[in-house]
Amino acid sequence: MNISVFIVNHVAENCYILWNGKGSEAIIIDPGMCNKRERDAVDRFIKDNDLRLKCVLLTHQHFDHILSASYLADKYGVEVQASKADNYLGERLPQQAADFGLPYECEPITVTHGLKDRDKIELNGEYIEVLEVPGHTPGGLAFYLAESGCVIAGDSLFRRSIGRTDLPGGDADQLISSLRKQLLSLPDDTVVYCGHGEATEIGEEKRLNPYILYY
Repeated sequence: MNISVFIVNHVAENCYILWNGKGSEAIIIDPGMCNKRERDAVDRFIKDNDLRLKCVLLTHQHFDHILSASYLADKYGVEVQASKADNYLGERLPQQAADFGLPYECEPITVTHGLKDRDKIELNGEYIEVLEVPGHTPGGLAFYLAESGCVIAGDSLFRRSIGRTDLPGGDADQLISSLRKQLLSLPDDTVVYCGHGEATEIGEEKRLNPYILYY
């Protein structure tokens, strides 16, 4: 699986495009593009590679990960898929941005397809497995590609860190439990694509992540 990253908006969120070469189907995960320039860059990538967008997936519904979800759904006629446990966040997207003092023009999003633990999504012959990882938000998800040896973890797990749990709906105990059950049980060489910052590997985080070691 090809995984391309676009670093977008004011908090450097990682938006991922999963695809398999020119003319293939594609899935976009966490489209946090905040302006026309960022949206145009993603649209141009889709056009230049003749991609057919299948759906939009969300690891969670914090504003910086969903700003262009409705834009993509409308432009390409696709579903937004996520855990409905986070719908209360998507429904107040404009207020989320305002709470952080960011003047984004955005509309509430609608999740048209609710995802649950162990659901599978097919993309170009490979299956993406949905893992429920609540704690950063109640509806936190990760997307595991066993064949490609990687997981898209959103803001649940970072290189040497974990997602913050001080926002409404966050729960530190729940997040650590989720990580140990769902992500740290993956093979050590699984590449972790994070919601912000650089990628890491499961084995490295089991050995070196202080939140995992000492919480």
